[in-house]
Amino acid sequence: MSPRQADPELGANLLEAAARLLAEEGPSALSTRRLAAAVGTSTMAVYTRFSGMDDLVRALVHEGFRHLAGRMGAVGASGDPVADVAELGMAYRENALEHSHLYAVMFGGSTLVGFSLTDEDRSHGRYTLAILIDAVERCMQAGRFNEGDAQLAAHRMWIALHGLVTLELGGYLTEPYDADTCFEAQVRGLMREAGDDPDAAKESMRLAWERRGSVDGR
Repeated sequence: MSPRQADPELGANLLEAAARLLAEEGPSALSTRRLAAAVGTSTMAVYTRFSGMDDLVRALVHEGFRHLAGRMGAVGASGDPVADVAELGMAYRENALEHSHLYAVMFGGSTLVGFSLTDEDRSHGRYTLAILIDAVERCMQAGRFNEGDAQLAAHRMWIALHGLVTLELGGYLTEPYDADTCFEAQVRGLMREAGDDPDAAKESMRLAWERRGSVDGR
């Protein structure tokens, strides 16, 4: 019986272990032997799943964005496109917190030094941004956001939230302003900067939290 047949969860377990090793110890920690030991399998089983470390890291990047696309795609479109934008930001943050090890790998940087990813690999997850661009376009069409380049506006929002989430994962958002407070202020500020009325932005933010089953992020 092959490793694939023997353990259908092996692939997912290998990816999780690889993401953890990369995020916590860096590229030098990622070896076939360390990975096999981490999940209690053989090095041959690792090679059966992945042809090499580059192939495994590429699979990690794709897996991370698959999770993100699923979380953001579940938001959908409603009659309040600004609430949709806020909820997409919440979904982005939730995904990063739930899959923190994968999140650290998805965007490269020093985590992936020594591995050969192509430009296509690095841009793989950009399709998830299309979901946000669509929501921003609907905000413009509804007169909530100023008319302009929806793609650029979505990029600016992405950059701002990526920075916030990275700081949160690093444990930097504590006193006097915790991560929930900073997130609320950041998203509402982005809405106002895009042209939305402050009171309308506040109400859309409240609606977005309600949809996520939360009140003000708590």
